[in-house]
Amino acid sequence: MKAVTYSSTGDSSVLTLGEREEPHPGPGEVRVRIHVSGVNPTDWKARRGSGPSDLPRPQVPNQDGAGVVDEVGEGVTAFRPGDRVWVWDAAYQRPDGTAQELAVLPERLVVALPDGVSFDEGASFGIPALTAHRALTSYEHAPTELSPGSLDGRTVLVAGGAGAVGHAAIQLAVWAGATVIATVSSHEKAELARAAGAHHVVNYTDPDTAKAIGALAPRGVDIIVEVNVTANVELDVKVAGANATIASYANSPEDDSVTIPVRPSMSKNLRWQFVLTYTVAPESKAAAVRAVTAAAADGVLKVGAEHGLPITRFPLERTAEAHDAVENGAVGKALIDVI
Repeated sequence: MKAVTYSSTGDSSVLTLGEREEPHPGPGEVRVRIHVSGVNPTDWKARRGSGPSDLPRPQVPNQDGAGVVDEVGEGVTAFRPGDRVWVWDAAYQRPDGTAQELAVLPERLVVALPDGVSFDEGASFGIPALTAHRALTSYEHAPTELSPGSLDGRTVLVAGGAGAVGHAAIQLAVWAGATVIATVSSHEKAELARAAGAHHVVNYTDPDTAKAIGALAPRGVDIIVEVNVTANVELDVKVAGANATIASYANSPEDDSVTIPVRPSMSKNLRWQFVLTYTVAPESKAAAVRAVTAAAADGVLKVGAEHGLPITRFPLERTAEAHDAVENGAVGKALIDVI
């Protein structure tokens, strides 16, 4: 079977396409024929590493994907060959990501794809949607698992509303009943945030972003889904309402530190939540997987330019180009057609 692997960390040139022996599932495992593999920033960051280093065994990149169950191992009863599925965290502490024709995964990392949901959508869930769900549910008064109406009466601010996590956060928050404000840096990105469902969009390059957000949310926002806390910490504290949560899932590559204004945070009883989807508690991760699947079944989490997340496609042999596109900040989602 065809697979992309790398045997040492480095730039995208370490990725090579070759043939591997077909794997077979063991007890409790599922073999998925991957149709579409999704690329996220975490994929190129893992591949690049912190410096050149040889790996103990070849690594197949990419955490997310979607396809069809091809074979099941002993004890697996939830799936059978032919089932359409999406997968998550495929390459986390494992050598077998989704940039290959056949991937063997533990059953818990394989999720039934609802009827009518495309492989493109399934390959776009994983890291972005599970991260967005955790950010939204880190609010003290939010449920542990989102559902329609579960955020009624709440106001959500999504920083970077045109990114993959921001896109998923907008869609999930609207599905859950929240009023959503998104911040973006251009007219084009504003249109994407609106297409995703944001009720209000603010260009953060305008002179007084805090005033614009304050006019839309006079009592302050309840949940902030933050992509760059170092740059936005002062703005976030200004626009947050009492007992709000600021959930940060990323930061500026130039500066990995943040100075939190303690007294203003204390006066509003703010909660600061940092999110890394890989290490989210298992029960929270399971809730996110269920909610994302339910939202998809309800027609939420659509992808494509008309839904606010443009798709750029690559064949498997151009996986390195897909990684480069994401590393260089391409707007939208990079997807790899595996078969």
